[in-house]
Amino acid sequence: MSRPTVAFVTLGCPKNEVDSDRMRASLGASFDVVDSLDDADVAVVNTCSFIREATQESIAAILELGQGWKTERQGRSLVVAGCMPSRYGDELAGEMPEVDAFVPVTGERTLREVIARLTGVSGAGVKSSPGIQRTVTGPSAYLMISDGCHRRCAFCTIPAIRGPYRSRALDDLLAEARFLVEGGVKELILIGQDISAYGRDLGVGAPSLSDVVRSVAHVEGLAWLRLMYVQPDGITPELLETMSTEPTVCHYLDMPLQHASASVLHRMSRSGNGEEYLRLIGIIRDFMPDVCLRTTLIAGFPGETRSDAKKLEDFVRQARLDYVGVFPFSREEGTPAASMPDQVSARTKRARVQRLRDIADEVGFDKATEYVGATLEVLVDIPDDPEEGPIARHRGQAPEVDGAVLLDRPLPEGSIAHVHVVDTLGYELVGEVLS
Repeated sequence: MSRPTVAFVTLGCPKNEVDSDRMRASLGASFDVVDSLDDADVAVVNTCSFIREATQESIAAILELGQGWKTERQGRSLVVAGCMPSRYGDELAGEMPEVDAFVPVTGERTLREVIARLTGVSGAGVKSSPGIQRTVTGPSAYLMISDGCHRRCAFCTIPAIRGPYRSRALDDLLAEARFLVEGGVKELILIGQDISAYGRDLGVGAPSLSDVVRSVAHVEGLAWLRLMYVQPDGITPELLETMSTEPTVCHYLDMPLQHASASVLHRMSRSGNGEEYLRLIGIIRDFMPDVCLRTTLIAGFPGETRSDAKKLEDFVRQARLDYVGVFPFSREEGTPAASMPDQVSARTKRARVQRLRDIADEVGFDKATEYVGATLEVLVDIPDDPEEGPIARHRGQAPEVDGAVLLDRPLPEGSIAHVHVVDTLGYELVGEVLS
């Protein structure tokens, strides 16, 4: 008798991608994991519920599967995992009868048993997958060094969904890093809700983020190491010194700033202001003049005035960041910001978001042109896309969220090459491969 087949649909952030990968790897000894939903007996939707739009996307995906895919063949099962079950709990069961099981973030280790129950696999047939619970499917992989969050930002649901901050043991991180690199990964990307807080929960003498970076950077065979989700108050001279002196580490920082107005940041329960952030950016560039910087900003937070919005616009112009993600404030149930006075109208939020995005694009496109004439090291993600041709990234581009480098000839996936940049297309660079 053939084993039940399982397919995954992953929504949301890279942390969810890692969670899905772990769940996928945990099933390998008992079930066949397939890429296509058409071939699956069980669909697992790993949901995102960070903001309303993400929740709506998750609901749409669940309903589409429940009312379409599930009904196309008798005996199929639908499992909803991740953030939605963690955030909304038991109330989902009554609202989504098409779902056969809900698995919250904290219960993802039980997925194997849940699927066994749904498919009728006996207990003897449910085997634990030994070793590290990861799979290797491409040249880049996320390495989640922590989970949860200790902060209480007024707009954020993450602590309620993922719980308090928890650092992973450094030995475990290194074992997983070696496993991934031995499997062919060339680039590791350190992620967590706030990787700069690594070790704060482990007691006196615990390793810091700098220690993690130095240790992982020395994993044999690793070509690139990238840092994402580094809160600004955790960017220390020690960390910058480590980043600037370890050849494997990409000169790239993703630091969520959220705003530049001190009054807005205070209401967000965050520290800092635009002037402090500009000084920090100057320090970062002193250590790494070629650094690429990414941030995320929120427009239309409760009480944001025209003056606050102008401060944020001026900051985006002055900071000259390479990549900026701009999002309208989302009024999330259960957060302090949801009940704050002076909520900004949807129309005003849309206008402010668009204005910021236009300014950020103007700066970003201009910064991209500075690469014309340069020689860059690139990592090939797609050997030959049918529409765009071969696609790679340089060290200043993270997967999926930043631009890419379009190559003039195919190269093997995961190969590292040097290219001469000859043109730009917005954030994309056009490069000629050097022989």
